[in-house]
Amino acid sequence: MVFSVLTLGQEVELIWRQRWSLMTLLYLSVRYGGIGYVVMYMLDDIPTILMTDVVSLIIYDASNWMDVIANIMLGVIMIARLHAMYQRSRKALIFLVVIFLAIRIAGVVMLAIVTMQISGVEYILSGTYQCMIDFAGDFIFLDSMIFILDTVWEVLTLCLAVWVAVRHFRELRQHSTSRIIGDCFTALMQTHVCYFTSFLATSCFKLGLFSPTFSTDIFSLDTQIYLGLTEIFQIVQMSVLGPRLILGVREYHAKLVANSDTASAMNSIVLEERVHVSTSSSV
Repeated sequence: MVFSVLTLGQEVELIWRQRWSLMTLLYLSVRYGGIGYVVMYMLDDIPTILMTDVVSLIIYDASNWMDVIANIMLGVIMIARLHAMYQRSRKALIFLVVIFLAIRIAGVVMLAIVTMQISGVEYILSGTYQCMIDFAGDFIFLDSMIFILDTVWEVLTLCLAVWVAVRHFRELRQHSTSRIIGDCFTALMQTHVCYFTSFLATSCFKLGLFSPTFSTDIFSLDTQIYLGLTEIFQIVQMSVLGPRLILGVREYHAKLVANSDTASAMNSIVLEERVHVSTSSSV
């Protein structure tokens, strides 16, 4: 929320006032979908908010599916970026789409199986009704497989981005116009590395959840702090650094246009001065 307030002016200028496109819709969906995710997380995890087992289960399922939908939208954004970095190569696009569909379809199928296997259990804690999710069947295996597939996709996109960036930096050293293109790739890599770093931090916290030493008392202070940090990193990745993949590119483009306009204005002033001096000398 603090980041949203700090970058609101930039967002209005680069997103809301620009021509609407698919990237605009993806940006707004991922950015403000995180607010709904936070609200559902608070409703589900705050003990003072009383809910039945059915409502708690619905909120838990909805938050899981929102996470999947957000990852799909972030994947589309990543494919568009890599497609542009690979100079709109059709082979690169086909490769990315095929891998992305295979990973996401498998993830959706496994999440659907998990959704059918879990159930809500209502019990009394300190005189108040509470609800816990009962994970049955192959939940741990399927959840870990979804995590592995997400990690494979993120690592693959990072490797592809780094490889094409390094290749372009080597090629553009030989050209005098390499500065603009090089700066563009630098801007792309900065946002990509920041996004992947947040994903890596979230992944490390999620790995800890599978540890056998992890506390089985979900209401203990240590467990609640750990789960809270995991959710914070996930929200930052999904709703802050994810949209930055689009906002960073538009910010760089706006600066490039502003600099080109300034350079054009300076050239016009210089040209007018030269014409004026030439005309005066001839008179």
